[in-house]
Amino acid sequence: MDEYSGIRTGRHCVFLRHAHVVFVTKFRHRVFTGTHLTRMEEIMRSVCAGFETQLSEFNGENNHVHLLVGFPPKIALSKLVNSLNGVSSRRMRQEFPELARHYYRASKLWSGSSFAGSLGGPPISVLRQYIEQQNQPI
Repeated sequence: MDEYSGIRTGRHCVFLRHAHVVFVTKFRHRVFTGTHLTRMEEIMRSVCAGFETQLSEFNGENNHVHLLVGFPPKIALSKLVNSLNGVSSRRMRQEFPELARHYYRASKLWSGSSFAGSLGGPPISVLRQYIEQQNQPI
């Protein structure tokens, strides 16, 4: 697959932005089964669609999930992450009441911390060299 095959366009821009997002369960409790992860992916895809973003990859284990999300410049990554966190926690606890027994003091599924890292494109050194070579006589 070509590294630029995912280029998207907006009204006034062309972009290729991705973030790797990781959510960890509160207290790192091992609570998810395959059924939970399947439903979690559906919920995450629904939230992403509402933000006009694309969930490219989803996977997880019994105590955390990984997402690869393509998002446009108009979307603040922090708002997307907060929405993914809140909506998925609320819906999973509603649909799977058995998850609540792991969180008797807290009504939250996820840890208060998450990871969101942007990625893609060439390394900084290649960009720096490209920019330095601009406007030089050929």
